[in-house]
Amino acid sequence: MKAIFLFIVFLSIQPIYSQLKITGIVLERTEKGDQISLEDVHITWAETTIGTLSNKDGEFSLAYTATHTKLVFSYVGYVSDTITVNRPHLGKIYLQPNIALEEVVVKRKINSIQKSLFNPQNTVNVDSREMLKAACCNLSESFETNPSVDVSISDGISGAKQIQMLGMNSPYLLFTQENMPFIRGASQIYGLSFIPGSWIESIQITKGAGAVLNGFESISGQINTELVKPLTDQKFFFNSYANSNERFELNTRYNTILNDKLATGLYLHTNLRSGKIDRNNDNFLDTPLAKQLNLMNRWQYIDLDKGWVSYLNLQYLTDKKQTGDTRYEPRTDKFTSNIWGSEINTHRFDASAKIGYVFPDLQYQSFGYQTAYSDHRQNSYYGNTIYTIDHQSFYSNLLFNSIIGSTQHKFKTGLSFNYDKYDEEVTLEYFSRVDNAIGSFFEYTYDSLEKLSFVAGLRADHSNRLGNFMTPRLHVRYSLWDKASLRFNLGRGKRAANIYAENQQLFASNRTITILSTQGKIYGLDPEIAWNTGLNFTQKGYLFNRLFDISLDYYHVSFIDQVVVDWETPQEISFYNLKGKSISNSVQMDFNYEILKNLDIRATYKNYDVHVNYNKGRLEKPLQPRNRVFINLNYETKKKYEGRQWVLDFTANRLGKQRLPDTSANPAPYQLDTYAAAYTILNTQITRIFNNSFDIYMGGENIGNFVQKQPIIAASDPFGPYFDSTITYAPTLGGTYYLGLRYKIK
Repeated sequence: MKAIFLFIVFLSIQPIYSQLKITGIVLERTEKGDQISLEDVHITWAETTIGTLSNKDGEFSLAYTATHTKLVFSYVGYVSDTITVNRPHLGKIYLQPNIALEEVVVKRKINSIQKSLFNPQNTVNVDSREMLKAACCNLSESFETNPSVDVSISDGISGAKQIQMLGMNSPYLLFTQENMPFIRGASQIYGLSFIPGSWIESIQITKGAGAVLNGFESISGQINTELVKPLTDQKFFFNSYANSNERFELNTRYNTILNDKLATGLYLHTNLRSGKIDRNNDNFLDTPLAKQLNLMNRWQYIDLDKGWVSYLNLQYLTDKKQTGDTRYEPRTDKFTSNIWGSEINTHRFDASAKIGYVFPDLQYQSFGYQTAYSDHRQNSYYGNTIYTIDHQSFYSNLLFNSIIGSTQHKFKTGLSFNYDKYDEEVTLEYFSRVDNAIGSFFEYTYDSLEKLSFVAGLRADHSNRLGNFMTPRLHVRYSLWDKASLRFNLGRGKRAANIYAENQQLFASNRTITILSTQGKIYGLDPEIAWNTGLNFTQKGYLFNRLFDISLDYYHVSFIDQVVVDWETPQEISFYNLKGKSISNSVQMDFNYEILKNLDIRATYKNYDVHVNYNKGRLEKPLQPRNRVFINLNYETKKKYEGRQWVLDFTANRLGKQRLPDTSANPAPYQLDTYAAAYTILNTQITRIFNNSFDIYMGGENIGNFVQKQPIIAASDPFGPYFDSTITYAPTLGGTYYLGLRYKIK
């Protein structure tokens, strides 16, 4: 019983111990009493498609999920069995041959994108297999085959990719790495490229306001990345990549297991973009020249017998970009009016740690501590506009988990502290501030797999710039009928807008920047406050004996206050607090189905209604497609000896028309249409898996070669008043073709 109690306590601290694995071995006992291991047995959590396969020795390892308690074991020619999970190591599980049954037993396929029917939050889990379906070199490129979020180009100069959710830009998303804030402040624009895709084990995408234990800043949703774990990762991993635009990537991981409780990993990522690409002949680079070196050392320690779990991360990054005119040479042209150019140089150090303890003598109780420190230093200039930012950040979070009467009633409570120091220069204008916030939170969970479950949370925070405030969050799930769930979300978010760091693309223009307020505590502006309300319906089932799932989302975000970025007047950018309404209504419909054996389709339709009250009046948000259609086809051949297989992937992304900022006051050659026409982007990839250790992949992005005809206004006169690279609604880079290989040692 002591072992069972210790295990259940351990499960209650899921945000810290997401690396917990359920293990065991699947066997057959012959009539003579011999034991035969069974390979490729399907092991899945009951009523889900989340699972794994046993290896050649019958062994399996499966990540624990707090919403499930039973595992289903199924194998062709054997009687399926269901086991209640009450300990980390299940030991030996024996399956009985089904001698009387002669028909073929169909195995259930485990999808790389999973939606739970039981989680009160509307969360999509994306595992590492999904990121192998595209040239996923960093986090910003890991959503090409995933319709949960939208990817856009921020401007015609930097090439930075931005993530949008519910019709709102990435600053309104909470980005976390293993449930600790990661991409924020100074790293908002380029930080997505600082997380290599090969380091990611899984991604959790949550729509709506997140959990209170992660803070008060989330407004549109949360994206959490889980990194690979040294104790369970391959011993060695190698990935190399090259494309037709002279971009080269190298990723390696090497793990050392020091003993059965302690392991360490050394991870390396480097990339180089050396080609001067100018296919539209405007004398500006279509994609920046770039160099990046990214190193991480990761330690993991688990001792379940004594109740301790911990890990430590140390990461260093240097990233250099040069863009602008193809003839630009920094040594001779920097800060002159000869040739326009830009450099963005970033140095960043991160350290984070987690430690947790479960009480052996107390049932279902545990505590955990999370802490993270980052030092981000960016020196950059855009033409003759200087922008530098130094951002030091410290985060800590103390958690306590327990139950009220039974495991059906759980709670989490704790204290958190945030410290941020910003030093910025915008062409000889200096901004310096310190933000700190201390808060407490309480979250209650009622968990019933039959009908109703919900999570209700409340935070109380004190911030030197945001004041004293409360943050309520509520997530409810109700089972309507078999394999159908209805979810409701309600939550409040509050944040300080870092107007320069979050809008760096505006420096790549000759617009005059104006702040039309002096009363607030952040650049003279007030904080942003919004409410998020959402509904989700999900239905899973079988159609023509093949598994399908369909979901429908509706979310409404209403701002009480917002920092409006107004670029409706040519040659000007204005920041001011909202006067009136700012709303976002989003509808999304998803349909996933296995059309033929091993041929899967994902189809998504999105509709956005996003309006903001500008000084000119109520306008549709610019550069926001009102309609999006996403289709992904994936085909995998049957695995042969040693895992040999072909994998083919095709994605089509249709973006509807977008309203463009007003340029009617410009001279005729520099005017744009009121709306940009709809267009489609096509991507594809083919992967050849030769064995369990080696595979080669090749593919193309934007193979239809659709590009924006005039991504830069007045490119021929970059020092004149009309130069503007900020109105970017389509790709600036045409068709890109790539080749890569992966090698791993288990």
